[in-house]
Amino acid sequence: MKWNTKVIVVALGLSLLSLLSTAAVSREGARVTITILGTTDLHGHIYPFDYYADRPANRGLAKAYTIIKEIRRTQPNTLLIDSGDTIQGTPLIYYHNRIKPEPPDPMMLAMSYMRYDAMCVGNHEFNFGLQIIDKARRECNFPWLSANTYRISNGSGYFTPYLIREVGGVRVGILGLTTPGIPTWENITNYPDLTFRDGVSEARKWVAILRGEMRCDVVVVASHMGLDRDPRTGRLFNQALEGENAAFQIATSVPGVDLVFMGHTHRRVDEELVNGVLLTQANKWAEHVARADIELVQDIDGRWKIHAKHSRAIAVDDQIMADAEILQLAEPYHLETQQWLSKRIGQIDRELDGRAARTSDHALLDLVHRAQLEYGHADVSLAAMLNPELRMPAGPVTVRQIAALYIYENTLVTLELTGDQLHRALEHAAGYFNDYRVGMSSRELTNPEFIGYNYDTAEGVEYEIDLRRPRGSRIVNLRYRGRPLKPDEKLRVVTNNYRVNGGGGYTMLKGAKVLYRSSDEIRNLIIEWVEKYNGFPSEPSRNWRLLPAGLPVG
Repeated sequence: MKWNTKVIVVALGLSLLSLLSTAAVSREGARVTITILGTTDLHGHIYPFDYYADRPANRGLAKAYTIIKEIRRTQPNTLLIDSGDTIQGTPLIYYHNRIKPEPPDPMMLAMSYMRYDAMCVGNHEFNFGLQIIDKARRECNFPWLSANTYRISNGSGYFTPYLIREVGGVRVGILGLTTPGIPTWENITNYPDLTFRDGVSEARKWVAILRGEMRCDVVVVASHMGLDRDPRTGRLFNQALEGENAAFQIATSVPGVDLVFMGHTHRRVDEELVNGVLLTQANKWAEHVARADIELVQDIDGRWKIHAKHSRAIAVDDQIMADAEILQLAEPYHLETQQWLSKRIGQIDRELDGRAARTSDHALLDLVHRAQLEYGHADVSLAAMLNPELRMPAGPVTVRQIAALYIYENTLVTLELTGDQLHRALEHAAGYFNDYRVGMSSRELTNPEFIGYNYDTAEGVEYEIDLRRPRGSRIVNLRYRGRPLKPDEKLRVVTNNYRVNGGGGYTMLKGAKVLYRSSDEIRNLIIEWVEKYNGFPSEPSRNWRLLPAGLPVG
């Protein structure tokens, strides 16, 4: 048998390379793989249930825990973290925080049972104020992390900045960062004496500490911030505030970060590698669990070095059974919530479908306007359709349906505005629509870069939105009480605290004189209004419309 000389040389070379590689690993020491699991934007979801539609859904901590337990069974070197917006969102968590706050916080109860290692603080944590935050923190057995939240009075941090865990012999530092936009969205009474510093500069400060004096082998950022751009193309996403989502900037400008668990944007991100930093995001509502696996090799000094890292978002689907123990823990909260939501408060005479409520005047949004006008003692109301998926059948109206109509914890604010300011607010809102094109479809009618919950309509005036005109001059025939609205005419205009604080880019409202504030949520005022009148009109006022006629608004 003849041997090819070249083959022999190559084979010997590969064997030698293999021996050298094995020797190197032997000198350097062991290999280990650690797994870090992440959830984010849970928004009060424990049961696999859609409280607004009153039906099961693939979401919630009970199903996520089934995934987490199976991973822990096969991989003991596992950590579990959350990236914020945890104690607000579902009727279940609202009922606990506002109506029956005495029992332990249900999210903290479930997450403690699931053995979370840490939770980053999100912006919606502040919806109910520091008293609710502090109560929830006392009722869990893991730290709330936010390195960039400080007391104004003495400069100290309000939350724990970071956590260090040793897993598989590896020192893992977990840094928490909160999106700094809270003062733009939240009432100042909900965060007294607090300031939220820039996430990138704070990351530089704390990561250096974790890498230096804390001697961490792996640095993870649990961030209630997401990506502000497509990291592959550089295309910027629509966002109202600079620095709101700084995960890309952290990855590209903060040395020493290995992994970022993102949040806030409700996006699924399986795996993005930016400047050598691994980024992942578990979407929202425990519909996914993000899993990051990091393989490390020990060097000759005994320090661990990352050899490889990968991540993916695991979907919670029909194949995942809900964990019985989590269901049992949350059952009293679930049953009380269901009882509250099922309460009858009124009646309507025909079915209402919210899908057209952003493209044409609609009875469901007019209900919000009617309640705001009455309780805000106003001439004009500004409001957005927050849930166009809502279907309200003819017959009894329940608390559940109003909770589904108004899904946020906003409060009323009545401003003194001029006709010119109102006109400019409506022009800004009209940016929700694309420019007119003959034959455009309903899908082409709206601008995907303009978030739907930031599109306000007005009640108390009549107007038309002419899509044939350039943006900024689309509002035509704006009338008040049957006559053209004068630019200098003063009006009492009711809106919500999110708008007044800066949410949605309505800059023309900034600095306007505040005539009235309500401490109660708009949702509760709508419920009260429906109870008072035993229902609401099923026909809209038709005070506004799109031009030209015949657009596909249904």
